[in-house]
Order: sequence, then C-alpha cells, then structure tokens
Amino acid sequence: MNHLLSFYREHAEKVLLPFWFRAIDLERGGIYTCFNNEGTELVSTDKYTWSQGRMIWILAHMASMIQKNLLSGDADFCLRNARKTMDFLRDHVFLDNGNCAYVLTADGGKKEAIPGLGYDISFYADCFVVLGFAKFAQAAGDSAALQDSLRLYRRIMERVAEGDLRSEPYPVPEGYEAHSVPMILLNVSQELADALDAFSHPEVQAVRNEAISFVDTIMDRFYDLDGGIIREMLPADRNEADTLLSRHVTPGHSLECMWFVMTEAVKAGSRQRVEQAAAVVERAFDLGWDPQHGGLFRYVDREGGEVRGRRSGGRYEALVSDTWDMKIWWPHSEALYALLLGYRLTGRIDLYAKYEQMHDYVFRTFPHPDQAVGEWIQIRDRSGQPVQKTVALPVKDPYHILRNVLLIIELLASE
Repeated sequence: MNHLLSFYREHAEKVLLPFWFRAIDLERGGIYTCFNNEGTELVSTDKYTWSQGRMIWILAHMASMIQKNLLSGDADFCLRNARKTMDFLRDHVFLDNGNCAYVLTADGGKKEAIPGLGYDISFYADCFVVLGFAKFAQAAGDSAALQDSLRLYRRIMERVAEGDLRSEPYPVPEGYEAHSVPMILLNVSQELADALDAFSHPEVQAVRNEAISFVDTIMDRFYDLDGGIIREMLPADRNEADTLLSRHVTPGHSLECMWFVMTEAVKAGSRQRVEQAAAVVERAFDLGWDPQHGGLFRYVDREGGEVRGRRSGGRYEALVSDTWDMKIWWPHSEALYALLLGYRLTGRIDLYAKYEQMHDYVFRTFPHPDQAVGEWIQIRDRSGQPVQKTVALPVKDPYHILRNVLLIIELLASE
C-alpha cells in the first residue's frame, strides 16, 4: 500500500494544509473557519470554540507525526500555534461555572450565538477543548495542559450526571436519548486516557474505565441486533419506536463511532467488540450508499432510503427531512478511515473493496478543483454539486478531513 501512503501524504501536505495554515491567526492565536463553502471568502472573523479545540488537536498531532518523519513540515510551527490557540482559549473561553463559551470574537470577546440563550449552549464545544488540550499535552509534554484537560473533562462529567447537557446547534429532542452523547464522550475519554497514560498519571485507569463504559453503552444500548445498525435516537416511550426520529440512521456517525470503538476494543483486548464494530461499519456503508450517484446519504431510514415514520415537528426532525440526501464531507472522510481500520483489524476483504469504492468517489468529488484554493468543497447536493448551506456550525470545518488523513497515514505507515 505504499502508493496509498504517498497519496495521502501528498494530499495532506499540498491540498489540505496550505489552506489551513493561511487561516491561522498568527497575531492573537486561534484559527479562522467562517469561510464560504468554496473556501474563497472569509465571511466572519468569529472563532467558534468547537473549531479552535479541533485545530489544537490537528496541530499537536501533526507535530508528533513530523517528529516521527511520518509527515513533512515544521513541528515547532505546529506546536507554537497550537500553544497560542490554547492560550487564547485559556484567556477567553472559560465561564465562571467552569464551562466554555460557544463562540468568541476575533479578539476573544464572548458572544451569544443565539441571542438570549447565553454563552455555554453546547457541551460539544467543551469536549473539543478537552481533546485539543489533551493532544497538546501529549505532544509537548505539557503537564499544565493535561491538568486543564482533566479538569474540564470532570466538569463535563458533572454535567452528564446532572442531566445538564445543552447541545446546540441541534438539541436532543425531548423524550429521546441521543447516540451522539456517548459517542463524543467515548472519544474524549479515550484520548484523555492516552494523554494521562503518557504522563503515568494516577487517574489514567479511572478515565480508561469510563471510556470502556461508553463503548458498552453504545454497543449494548444503541446497537440494533436485528438491523446491525447504530440507532441515532432512542425514544423513552416504546410507542414512539416508529417515528421519524426513531427510524433515522446517521451513516457518518455510525462509521466514525465504530472506529472509536475498534480503537478502544484493541486496547481492551476485546476481539468480539472489534468484529461487532467492523460489521456495523459494513452495514452503515451499505445502508448509506447512494446507488444512483454514489457517496453516502446524510441520513437514511433504518431500512434504507429516505427516512420514513411519523412526524411531530421540531428543528432536528426538519433537519433530517430536509437534508437527508445531501453529500457532505465528514461522513466520507470518516468512512475512509473506518473501512481501512476495519480491514486492517479483521482482514475482511469486503471492507477493503468498500474502501476502494469510497476512495474513488471521495477524491473525484470533494477536493477543490482550484489548486490555489485547496482543501475540499465540503457541502454538496445528492448529485455532488456544491451547495451554499450551513451544516451544524457556519464554518468550513478543519477537523474531519485532516484528522482522518493523518490517521490513515499513521495506519498505512505502520504496516
């Protein structure tokens, strides 16, 4: 697979990174992400906390890879700007209650994304700060960053215990339990445990045990044995099992979550969990694949195709109905890594065949045709044409594509 390794290195170094290096705020720290879909215009200098934490993760992880000769570049530049972004957040993002503001101005002023709802409207923002700080701590050997990460993680876990999890931009509908909650908490706890382990920290096993508990929640509670799928929403009322919310599946979430699960299962020595997760990867691909145009639908019915079921109204339900057939960047980048990892861990040739199918679609569809701009045109309609539409945050996301390309490079280099 040397040809793939060379391909992904070149894609990272020549297509993706030049765009994001231009977006770094070298003066104040942080990164600008509010570009139009084509990446040709910066439409706002607001700094969404979600994206800042993600970019710290990217820069810190890149620095480690450069130091290991897995990637070309300047490790000092990466760590310096990761630290500057981390310090920007330390100075501005934290509220008196220990939570993080959702969005900041360019110079760090706190801002209400939705007037009247306050600053700390999404625990996801806090999760990505934990991820960024933990990765920086590991890459730079910075124990202060590790303690900050652990402190914020514990605050998140307090909010989980209290049932106080606000989750803009798409709040969990009342009466439902969302797969996305244990999913993000699994990723946060497993990454934090890795960082704690690097420091031989006394809390490493406690956090690792929490990661394993999130694996169990996902695979024992949200996994549908009959359909071989991960259910995105579980209704508290069994009579609600045939609603649109109960029936919909998010292929991208299933794929992303399953590589979290496989990664943790390997550490725990659970072959059964690896095989179970790999089977979900295959099912999510099959269920989500568009037989007419190729690529993954954003949402599908648990039996395939457009989501069906009784409707009751609400923002999230409208999102599923209105955008189910869109082709957006992040499920496709997650699919590339999940399929390759599943193939590597199980040796199942069918997973590699699906990876090749996905690779072909992704790289003829998403990369920007203008090399001077670079990156991907991330948001597309069913046929693959660019669409000017907000998906979650009003940003051009720096995370999923780069994270998965970096992880693929590491995976291929480990052969």
